[in-house]
Amino acid sequence: MNPLSSFPKAIVTWLFGLALALPGLANAQSAAAYPERPVKIVVPFAPGAGTDAMGRLVAQKLGELLGGSFVVENRVGASGAIGTQYVAQQQADGYTLLLVASPFTTVAASLPAAGYDPLRQFAPVGMIASGPLVWAANASLPANNMRELVALAKQKPGVLNYGSAGAGGVNHLVLELLKAKTGTFIVHIPYRGVAPATMDMIAGQVQLVTGTIPALLPFIKDGRVKALAVTSAKRSPALPDVPSMAESGYAGIDVVNYFALMAPMGTPAAVIERLNGAINKLVVLPDVVARFKQDAVEAAPGSPALLGHFIEADLRAWRNVVKTQNLTIE
Repeated sequence: MNPLSSFPKAIVTWLFGLALALPGLANAQSAAAYPERPVKIVVPFAPGAGTDAMGRLVAQKLGELLGGSFVVENRVGASGAIGTQYVAQQQADGYTLLLVASPFTTVAASLPAAGYDPLRQFAPVGMIASGPLVWAANASLPANNMRELVALAKQKPGVLNYGSAGAGGVNHLVLELLKAKTGTFIVHIPYRGVAPATMDMIAGQVQLVTGTIPALLPFIKDGRVKALAVTSAKRSPALPDVPSMAESGYAGIDVVNYFALMAPMGTPAAVIERLNGAINKLVVLPDVVARFKQDAVEAAPGSPALLGHFIEADLRAWRNVVKTQNLTIE
């Protein structure tokens, strides 16, 4: 027997409407109170790294804007995969977040055993900032721009060596992208980080490296390294005299290192909206803008959907590079 059969139809309709509305109202009230306890931002790289510094800046500013405690926890290993896997397995309540950079997509694209899916296991919260890498060469290399580099590589296939921060990272894949676009053969030599690769480039053990502008700028300024191009479609304000890839004749090569915040898939939309609103506010704060300038990145505010589209496109592009170059990375 239906217990509602004796009630007028209008009342029954109202009761059902109320039942449907109550969960949404509860979620909205919960989001308005968020955060009610400390929020953990997992940085999947070591303390002191660029991603760690960005994570701590974001944690501080989110705490100030949302009136709660945001703390950074470093979970290091496997080019960021260890910390990323950890966050994917956490409760989707907004109290465990992931600070990501370009390895979030490059590692997933290039390593079959990465152990996480950027699209199915994570909900985008918001982009924070992005900036290009810079192509750098040993000062004695007889090439002063990208066209001359490509011509030299074609003239001497397999003679030039390129040091990266490790197989499967953005520094590696940007080389493979260049090789795919230009039909050149440059030998890839993986290092445990950009710093030792840079030191070997200065010493002449390898001829080429790409890295973030802050990491290479001191050596560019003192003449030990020459900048051939930045990897983006436009010039960087941090290196205004260095051409972009598009200006260099390689418009299809547009690579940036990005910083963004992700959450486990299933995190309430209202919580994500609250976090996204705070991110869009913090990236335009004067002191944050000044910090971004120092780090040679630019604010990249936007919606969670916009970040989702970016992650999907970036992952697809790197998978295409891995397939085109027939890369096998263990």
